[in-house]
Amino acid sequence: MGLIEELSPNLSSKQRRHLRGLGHSLKPVVMVGQNGVSENLIENTQIALLSHELIKLKIHDRDAVEEVARTLHNATGAAVVQRIGNMILMYAKNPDDPKIRLPRS
Repeated sequence: MGLIEELSPNLSSKQRRHLRGLGHSLKPVVMVGQNGVSENLIENTQIALLSHELIKLKIHDRDAVEEVARTLHNATGAAVVQRIGNMILMYAKNPDDPKIRLPRS
């Protein structure tokens, strides 16, 4: 099982493909610097997910991308939809006001 399948267990491949299409034109809203994942970064990620549902993150250290993805997935419950180089795309449905409609699996 790959990283994406592991960190997005509740999404079908069709839903991940749909989200990747939506995320293609997004600009990163969260930047992970040299200090890695902090409580403040987790909080900012949660706020961005609630606001946008689908966010792109840029990780400064390319070698730490998988570790950052796992840490943020565990801390926020958001699915990691895609990884390209030092960027990851994360999705979490807003429980009160969902904006993105996923196709049926």
